[in-house]
Amino acid sequence: MATLDHPELRESINNLLRSSRPRLERVLRNFEVPPEDAEDILQDAQLTLLYKWDKVRSPESWLIGTVKKKCIMYWRKRRGSLCEAVDTAILDLISVPQAPEQERTEVTTDLSRVLAKLSARCRSLLKLRYGLGYGPTEVAEQMGYQTSSIRKVTNRCLAALTRQLLAVGFHSDVPPGEIVDPDQD
Repeated sequence: MATLDHPELRESINNLLRSSRPRLERVLRNFEVPPEDAEDILQDAQLTLLYKWDKVRSPESWLIGTVKKKCIMYWRKRRGSLCEAVDTAILDLISVPQAPEQERTEVTTDLSRVLAKLSARCRSLLKLRYGLGYGPTEVAEQMGYQTSSIRKVTNRCLAALTRQLLAVGFHSDVPPGEIVDPDQD
């Protein structure tokens, strides 16, 4: 690991950061990362560069590539969180035993209308996964998918459902701390 005790190294890193800052900011803008998260991504990439300084051949290219990868990971995580929130909301809507019958009927009717707007593939997948309680492996077998790809397909269907729910004014009352990933079984 490189340390900033050496004046030449400190100067090299400062020059690198100064010269690459405009390109790094452009990458962050292109990925539309919010400013409060962009600074964290930059700091994390810079710290990683410091640890790997002796092994990196082209520090500027490495730093820019690392920031791009961290932006991609940032959005994957954010997208996953949204799908998990919808995932939990769907499970809550379907499995709330203490809700009054009329309310359950209204929610079921509303959910059926929104589900009808989805593709047949997504309707089938969501019915198997959440309506009948099948696990990811069982859903993959029933629908002819590879087990390794079922999570991605499920997330796409949940994203489509999310868009439909948002279009009709649905909002989730699930607190962020209660979001769980049901695919971890």
